[in-house]
Amino acid sequence: MRNVIFIVAMLLSLCTKAGDVKVEFITPTIVRVQWSADGSLPGNGTGACIYQKQKEISKSKELAVEVDRQDGTVTFTDRHTGKTLLKEQWRKSEPVVQERIIYDDATARMEETANGKVTVKDIIRRDTIGESTRYISHFSCPGTKALYGLGAHMEDYMNLMGKTLWLTQHNLKVTIPVLLSPQGYGLLFDAGCAMKYSSEGQEFTMQMEAARQLDYYFIKGERMENVVEGYRYLTGKAQLLPLYAFGYIQSKERYVSSDDLIGTMREYRRRHVPIDMIVQDWNYWPEGWGYMKMNRKFYPDPKALADSIHAMNARLMVSIWPNPQYCPEERDFRERGYMLEHSVYDVFNPDARRHYWKYAYDEFFSNGFDAWWCDSSEPLDGDWNQMPEPVGGKPYGWNDHERRWQLNKDVLSDALGAERSSLYSLYHSRGLYENQRQTTDTKRVLNLTRSSFAGQQRYATVVWNGDTHASWQSFRQQIPAGLNFMATGNPYWTVDVGSFFVGNDGRRWFYTGDFQNGVKDEAYREYYTRMFQWATFLPMLRSHGTDTPREIWQFGEPGTPYYDAILKMISLRYSLLPYIYSMAAAQLFSGYTMARPLAFDYPDDATVYDLKDEYLFGDILVCPVTRPLSETASRKVYLPRGNRWIDYWTNKAYEGGQWIDVPVTIDRLPLYVKAGSIIPTSDVVEYSGAQADKPITLNVYPGGDASFSLYQDAGDGYAFEHGDYSVTRFEWNDGRQSMKKKADKNAKKYNREIRINVINIKNK
Repeated sequence: MRNVIFIVAMLLSLCTKAGDVKVEFITPTIVRVQWSADGSLPGNGTGACIYQKQKEISKSKELAVEVDRQDGTVTFTDRHTGKTLLKEQWRKSEPVVQERIIYDDATARMEETANGKVTVKDIIRRDTIGESTRYISHFSCPGTKALYGLGAHMEDYMNLMGKTLWLTQHNLKVTIPVLLSPQGYGLLFDAGCAMKYSSEGQEFTMQMEAARQLDYYFIKGERMENVVEGYRYLTGKAQLLPLYAFGYIQSKERYVSSDDLIGTMREYRRRHVPIDMIVQDWNYWPEGWGYMKMNRKFYPDPKALADSIHAMNARLMVSIWPNPQYCPEERDFRERGYMLEHSVYDVFNPDARRHYWKYAYDEFFSNGFDAWWCDSSEPLDGDWNQMPEPVGGKPYGWNDHERRWQLNKDVLSDALGAERSSLYSLYHSRGLYENQRQTTDTKRVLNLTRSSFAGQQRYATVVWNGDTHASWQSFRQQIPAGLNFMATGNPYWTVDVGSFFVGNDGRRWFYTGDFQNGVKDEAYREYYTRMFQWATFLPMLRSHGTDTPREIWQFGEPGTPYYDAILKMISLRYSLLPYIYSMAAAQLFSGYTMARPLAFDYPDDATVYDLKDEYLFGDILVCPVTRPLSETASRKVYLPRGNRWIDYWTNKAYEGGQWIDVPVTIDRLPLYVKAGSIIPTSDVVEYSGAQADKPITLNVYPGGDASFSLYQDAGDGYAFEHGDYSVTRFEWNDGRQSMKKKADKNAKKYNREIRINVINIKNK
């Protein structure tokens, strides 16, 4: 007789030689596993999971679980197929000494860094302050061919099988402890510490550096979308962003005055180039660092500034920081006991979060500012301020992943505590979201932020990939980083179009761009245009960076190749707004992810598992051009098997399951639409709200039955939470060449003219 306990539902608590284990069905497809060596199960207190458990499950028809009587390891089996999906091979715990760095306050000084001005102090000593526990779980995954997730990684990986990832928060890295496989399952590791993931063959290990217990959720899903749905059941729905968030957003480091911001918007309107928002980056403050107060010399009237932007039918986003230094705000927070080490405010204290909101409200929100840019939400970087010393004569650089992990783990643990070193952004985002929601329901929360964690999707955040450098290699690496991030169930991700650092300062490991002359260099104009084409098919389209300006007219004038190519993409983005906004609603109402790895839709096509430079945006296959025309005038594209694919630009049809060679002129990137798709479009307008009374065209790509749910609401505010929205279901019968429409009760309120356009397919 096997030495296991077999369960298909309910709850099991088992005392084993290796410690107590608790296995609990949360739903018929989700199982929670908890274990500690000392028998206590206090929870890790991350705040990531917020689910309300369903009624007691008498039996699961989906999943069976076996628990080993000796060591408490768990095996998960698909009850339909009898196949083992995942098996714990072993687990262990190790004591970890926690230290506190003691600084010499007398040596405090401000130093200018690429990450802003920071307070630097000399270290006196390191004191031992207690112990935590390192938990390590080792799994075998027979039949697993691909794994995705864990956040956005600098390591340049798509398929994570056979890879090692050093997981902590960083300016250029985001940790979300979620893994998904196209072979029918996912995992959420509920711990807020730094982690290490390593894989070899059909096995992988997850190491949690400091936790109170081992705590993870197994999620069964026939498709990766089902796993995402399970993850969001545990951690919260992805919020619906305001409509304007899906238009074009202009930013740079930095606009220096109200006149600068207003003048830039006027120029966009004069040129009739669509735009929905402009962004005020850092250093608008009158003193110190990160002070939420605008220098009245350059920004004399914040309300008048916001009113001027609104008068041009645009919105205003402002950068705010969690680490005020040498300013009245810092002194105020310190006097109230709201500051942590390294001058970051205590996001874990709800009173401190409310006080932070008061500053944001008084200066910005009450004056009409629309959206937040929460910069530095990691909120510290151990290797960013000063260049680490060489090791063995080798300079510190991009590939020092383990050392970077160690440096950042230490500085974040010192300020936040090792057990919650990855959680800052989750709570920072929570503070803004909850307090704005308590203030008004008429304006949706929109928070662009640099870090994230499991559950943060419920706080209306968009994450960008940090201060990247401009090189074609960096461009190529950013694509799989974003896809793995969005695969975790956090669907909103974007980039600095053109990359943040354009040139090379010759000193710092991260400031290594290839284009010293910025927009004056045609090579950079080509690079920027190619990144812009890619970002057109991300959840948010936003230009940003330092070293060189980013407005469209900096790249030429109408009739010149780069200006026209950029305008073409902006126009395409606006024509697709009904499609994009409907997909955003699907992310709220189901487990949908608008930008996703190909394995989501083609789990049985092994060719897609490690494709780094192709993905799906809805039913559109996006193939960014990541090499200059001087190297190649074409790129190879793989068309996933199981579908016909229609070239968006030419309407030529191709069979799936093949590689094709595609010419890449400067004004387009390869795009293919899945046969049997409906793509809604509308007129190109100068701002998203101007589309409200324009007809919608349903572009039908024949070759299979198709359906689409068109979502409409007011575009802002939270009335949709109370039913003020419309979903119209369209179903295309390809055999009959006919469209069926099913409208809901609110269809008359959101009654736009609908036109049908059946694409005339040109067979190859």
